[in-house]
Amino acid sequence: MKTIFLIILNFIFSLLLAQENSRPIVNQAGYNLNEAKRFVCYGAIDGVSFEIYFAKDSLNQKAKSLYSGSIRNFVGDFSRFNPTSTGEYIIKVEDHGISYPFWIADHLMEKLSSRLAYQFFIDVRGSKNPVYSDEAQVAGGGPSRDGGAYTLEALYETLLYASNPALFDRWHEDFNDSETPDLIKLILWHGEFAYHHRDYNGPTGPRPYYLGHPGEELQTYDYQNTLDQLAAVCAGWHSFLKPYLPEEQYQRYRRACLSKWEEYERDQVARYYVKSRKWVDVGWQEFNEMGNVFGQSVFRNLMMYLCEKNEKDGNPEKFLAYAKIAAQDIIDHWDFDNPRHMWWIRNGEHITPQALAFFLMVAPEEAPFGTKEKLESWAKHMKEKTNNFWQYRKHSKEEWAHPRTKELGNTGLGGSMFAAAYLLNDSLLRATGWSQVNQVFGLNPAEAHYSNKSAERLNIKGYWNGIEVGWPFDHPNGLGKLGLVRGTLDGTPLDNMFPYHPMAGTEGVNYAYATEGWAVTNRAWMSTIIFSTLSSHDIKMYDDKMENEVTMPKIGDIVNIQLKAALNLDWNKKETAWVDVQIDEKESFKIQVNETGKNSGVFTGKLQLDFPSKTRVKISYGYMGFEKKVEFTL
Repeated sequence: MKTIFLIILNFIFSLLLAQENSRPIVNQAGYNLNEAKRFVCYGAIDGVSFEIYFAKDSLNQKAKSLYSGSIRNFVGDFSRFNPTSTGEYIIKVEDHGISYPFWIADHLMEKLSSRLAYQFFIDVRGSKNPVYSDEAQVAGGGPSRDGGAYTLEALYETLLYASNPALFDRWHEDFNDSETPDLIKLILWHGEFAYHHRDYNGPTGPRPYYLGHPGEELQTYDYQNTLDQLAAVCAGWHSFLKPYLPEEQYQRYRRACLSKWEEYERDQVARYYVKSRKWVDVGWQEFNEMGNVFGQSVFRNLMMYLCEKNEKDGNPEKFLAYAKIAAQDIIDHWDFDNPRHMWWIRNGEHITPQALAFFLMVAPEEAPFGTKEKLESWAKHMKEKTNNFWQYRKHSKEEWAHPRTKELGNTGLGGSMFAAAYLLNDSLLRATGWSQVNQVFGLNPAEAHYSNKSAERLNIKGYWNGIEVGWPFDHPNGLGKLGLVRGTLDGTPLDNMFPYHPMAGTEGVNYAYATEGWAVTNRAWMSTIIFSTLSSHDIKMYDDKMENEVTMPKIGDIVNIQLKAALNLDWNKKETAWVDVQIDEKESFKIQVNETGKNSGVFTGKLQLDFPSKTRVKISYGYMGFEKKVEFTL
């Protein structure tokens, strides 16, 4: 638990601060070891020093500083501060006081957020029965309250598991099933929902959107997107779902996709698909998260490609061709200066760069020429837009954020930056991605985590550890009724809070937009957790004594497999995980790896290579482009 007296001290100090100055504003939970770390101290003069201390020494005038630096443009950077043991720290700035306490630890963000990311989607389901839930009784229609088939839960849950599978295998409590991980059960639930409601086109809850094309009969439920979700489940079956999803059921899902794909326009990018009566995006929208976001076609067709390439009677080339057309459309027409291609899409904005990145992750040799270059151009644009002391993606020269709605895409922007940074080997873009995470965790003008810290959420263990101040406004009984949903993100700073007006609050703002959780906001946040590990997971092979790295072992050798991954949840005990081993083209098997010490974050396990000559061996961790692997032939 964070130090109580520091919280009280900070509260008193905040009352004494002038409005135009701030304390050191930090990520209240803390920072990942060996990643970018920064804080903001608004009003601090350039060149003023800052000092980092153990939190327990905050009132000790004789305590020794652990790290020091200088502030420039209201920012202090301490990325080089990577303590060897996990601790609780504070930052002091003369005449500005002290920060909230924070941790620095191995994969801290993933430790605090990975489980909440999917627990949100457990709690937000409109029914516990995927077959008989009634869309008309779910606000917005679809499997998630205040969501719809467009929310693409199964797609992103599949990517979440693929990104760090051994972590999610640890949790079995939510579905009371000791054999099947909760996240797997959730993916299967969403797959079954999508299958049984793929043709539904009846009424839905209060949602001011109509789907279709101009001049055609409009629909009220986006049933086409159910195939996008089924495609992800079908791809997942060939990676990790076989032990949990019967083949007969999987084949039903596959047949549903194959029979309806072109009829449901899954082969193409569907423009002018949503007609909105909502003030924030009224009228026909070229792209809107309610229908087909720019890039969604790339994802769904690549998922079917990954499925069909593993089927004897499959037609992977057809879906690969569809994916190429969709990616080429992005390369040719994605306009960064057109807000309707960017932040106007709101929480669906993150899909576009992540879809291009996913193409390069799973089929790099097949991606259209210019895919990587388009991501490079996007990265350059994002660096320009975040060139401010908050590293907040500004809308324009005149506007920081939207003046009336928090339904914007910056919760998923970190994921997009992480994905692109991995493929472009761009450390600056990755650092800027961590700034987007910091904003969610309180490094923003409101000095508050984006989730309201209610007693109800704390009672159901639905909140992040280490957060002192949650979002200041609550809306527990809004359209989605998400007050008792674990891990809900409730709001983001509006334009009147920038550059630093934390008490501006929500005066004059429509109540439902001042603060209210939404399934698509949490989906965007889930994507940030998904792609965060791309550049930090690693697998290597060493000799039996762990002295030398090995790339080409010999028959009979005993090798040590070393895995570094976001698996270090308990800092006080050695933990276990696993890696996959595949021999030739046979089904893979798992071998256990053990943490080398308490809180080391490094896992090792032995494998004896008693296989015939010319045997091909692959040792890997992760799936669907998140795979870290070593391969060799004996």
